[in-house]
Order: sequence, then structure tokens, then C-alpha cells
Amino acid sequence: MRKVLKERAKKSGLPPGTPVFIGEKRTEAAKITVIEYDGTRLQESVLEDVSECIPYKDSTAVRWINIEGLSRPDVLEKISGCFGLHPLVMEDILNTDQRPKIEDYGEYIYVVLKMIHYQNAKSEIVTEQISLILWKNHIISFQEGIEGDVFNSVRERLRNEKSRMRKAGADYLAYSLLDAIVDTYFIILEKLGENIEVIEEELVSHPTPQTLQALHQLKREMIFLRRSVWPLREVISALERGESALIRDTTRTYIRDVYDHTIQVIDAIETYRDILSGMLDIYLSSISNRINEVMKILTIIATIFMPLTFLAGVYGMNFKYMPELEWHWGYPLVLLFMLMIGIIMMVFFRKKRWI
Repeated sequence: MRKVLKERAKKSGLPPGTPVFIGEKRTEAAKITVIEYDGTRLQESVLEDVSECIPYKDSTAVRWINIEGLSRPDVLEKISGCFGLHPLVMEDILNTDQRPKIEDYGEYIYVVLKMIHYQNAKSEIVTEQISLILWKNHIISFQEGIEGDVFNSVRERLRNEKSRMRKAGADYLAYSLLDAIVDTYFIILEKLGENIEVIEEELVSHPTPQTLQALHQLKREMIFLRRSVWPLREVISALERGESALIRDTTRTYIRDVYDHTIQVIDAIETYRDILSGMLDIYLSSISNRINEVMKILTIIATIFMPLTFLAGVYGMNFKYMPELEWHWGYPLVLLFMLMIGIIMMVFFRKKRWI
């Protein structure tokens, strides 16, 4: 957060709409792919230069232009000039710490949301900002990174000639992209649920400081997911209930299904957060109980040895006239007496169920 605020401070004093990239700097060149299709044909291509996007602007077929990599504002400025994007839209695209939102500019709809991956190697969640711009016949998607996305299922459906998507419009494609992103949240929650189960077993058997660290890590991930998903509910609701002519009524029915999925994700996140809070309390109680058990044992040992120490202290005094010092059986009698005291105290503690 501190790093993001520091980068945002660079924009201080600049005019609104100034394209300044805020996010992780990357050296790779932007990758531009285009999928153009209708009911009878499908064409996929990779563009070498952003100027090659211009012919697709006036195409009558549905087309999906996907741009991966945002670290070069000059490339995005050419896109903006070609498709007539508002300067504030370009500013929001380059700011990769945007809150999920939707803005209707009449001719097009601008949507921002978070695409989330789970890296099994590092056991951590990786986020990436996705910006979608919907026109009547085409969509432009801007991805923060170039390590891949969650849209492979959408591409496979487009390659299928019998797919409903091939006969639908750009609004249905936008729904499919949103649905693919939201469905990925369920995969993330499943992974987090497995991690929670592992930590629960550790809490029951043998909690360690590493268990507490894992708990805090999961709590941070849940806070991050909540921050990414809660605003998305408003975005999906606005798409479903909006009055934009770019989204047909038949598509709104499918968007309503995405809204239901979003609510399920939010409910799961809230449930996991409650579980983690309870697990943290269990961990603290477990550690406290372990400390209490140790202190109880130490207290019992100290209590048993108190009278024995008293006797040893009395007979350790170097007075000349102590009658017991001259007894032939004095030493074994004192040891036997001390042993009897310890046994009596142990029996008393067990009777009281203190041990």
C-alpha cells in the first residue's frame, strides 16, 4: 500500500487524464491479439504494432482485441486515439490499483475488475487488473501482465463452430469474460479452504508459531479477496440493471447468473473470515492452556518441595545443641518423614483433581 501511494504521489499536480503508469514495471513489449468471428468464420491473429488495430475499428463482425502489458503508455495512447477513448479511461487503465467499477460513456462501457491466480509453487495469490471496454460489435481488454489469463475456456468456446457465443454479440462475449473471472474465484476459495483445513488439524494436534504465521497470511488473503469481490457485486448489478443499449435483454439474464455467483463468492469469503477469526481465538486459547498446564506442574512441584525445603533448612542450621543431631536413626527418619509428606500431598492433589 505504501508503494502504491508513493507512485500515486507522482501524479500530484498533473492535469486529469494524464496517462501515468502505476504498478509493477515490466520490460516485455505489449502483446496484442485479435479474435474476429461471426456465425460462419473465426480469425485469430497476433499484431506486431498497435496501428494494425485500426482496420478492426469499423469491422461488422464481432472482435475481441486483447492487449497484455501496460508498462508503455505510448502504446495505449495510440489505442486511445484510434478508438476515441476518454482520457480518464486511459488514466484508469494505467492505474493498476483501481477498485472494481463500471462507467457508461454512452458509446462504450468501461469495466475494471481483478483477475486472480493461485501459484501452487509459492502458495500465494497473484492478482492482475483487467480493464474491459465494450462497444456494439467489439471488446478491448487490457491486462496488466503477460503471464497468461483465465480466458482459455472462452477462446475454446469461440473456436467451436456450434458454440452459442459464435452467434451472439459482443455483449455476450463480455459476459463470458466476466463469468470466467468470477469462476476463477471459486478455484481460489477451494485452495484457501484446503489450507484452512490443514491449519485446523495443526491447531488441534500441535500449534506452533508457524501456525500463527499461516493464520495471519490467510487473513490477509481474505481481506484482499474481500476488497476485490465486494465492489464487483456493484459492477455486475449495474450491468444487469443498467439501461445501456449495448447490452441486450437476453444477455442480462446470463449476467444475473454471474451476479449470483458473485454473491456466493462473497458469502464464502465472509464464512472463511469468521472461521479464521475463530481459529485465531482457538490458537491463543491453546497456547494459553499449554502455558497453564506447564505452570500447574511447576506449581505442584514447588508446593511439594516447600515443606521438604523447610525441613532441610531447619536441620541445616549449625547450632551445637540440637537433640535430633545425636540420634542414631535421625537421618533416615527425616528422609522417611519427608517422603511421607510428599506422598500425602500427591494423594491430596489427586483427590482434589488438581493433577
